[in-house]
This record gives sequence, structure tokens and C-alpha cells, in this order.
Amino acid sequence: MKASVLTGIIQRLETMAKSKDEVEVRRFELDGIEKCQVTYLPNDDAFEMTESKTGTVFRFDNVDLVAIEIFDLLG
Repeated sequence: MKASVLTGIIQRLETMAKSKDEVEVRRFELDGIEKCQVTYLPNDDAFEMTESKTGTVFRFDNVDLVAIEIFDLLG
């Protein structure tokens, strides 16, 4: 059985949220092409996802919702 992509995304996001640094940023790519960039904002306990293609910024206060959006972009 192939490993779950969604589980990997959630683990990366949870690691960002647990970090004690000011702001955590991760890029999510597919075949070397950046699909989005996610920033964790500890003061707001929220994630901001910037879609690379359009520059649209989405804000999430739920790790599951941002993970699903990332998964859709990588699909």
C-alpha cells in the first residue's frame, strides 16, 4: 500500500504549529513546481496559504481544512 500524502501534509503542518519560532513557512511542490506556500502565524494560531499560480491568500484556523486545500492543489 502506498503511503498517504494527506498524512504527510498534516504532519508538516503540525510540526509548524508546534515550533517555538516566530513564523514558520513551508512550500508545497509537485514535480518541482511550487503549488503553494503556507505560513503559520503563532499569534493568531492560524495558517495562511498562498496559492502560487494566482497569488490568492486563504486563512485557516483548522489544520484539517488547510491540509485538504493543499492536497487538492497537489492532486
